[in-house]
Amino acid sequence: MKKIWRNNSYTILLIATSLILSLVLASGLKLDDEKYITVTVESGASLWEMAEDFSENHNLSKNEFVAWVERKNGISDGKIYVGDELLLPVTPASSDAKQYAGID
Repeated sequence: MKKIWRNNSYTILLIATSLILSLVLASGLKLDDEKYITVTVESGASLWEMAEDFSENHNLSKNEFVAWVERKNGISDGKIYVGDELLLPVTPASSDAKQYAGID
């Protein structure tokens, strides 16, 4: 065992450090859905309107905003329906509660 440690100590330490660093970074990069707002879709609302209305509260282009909302909410073809609750990439502190959709 001492021979293995003596010959490979730097490799073993490098692997252990890499594993620990990876775990720390991975836990820190998880996006917490509670950091974003949830809106209830009302009549006439669209993802493009939401992207435009909240444009001052996120740093995404309209295309990126719509793609993010579709991916996170399991939406296909951009179709949303009255009463749907959607998670938006807008932090609660930065939103100013637009009234076309109910904000929880």
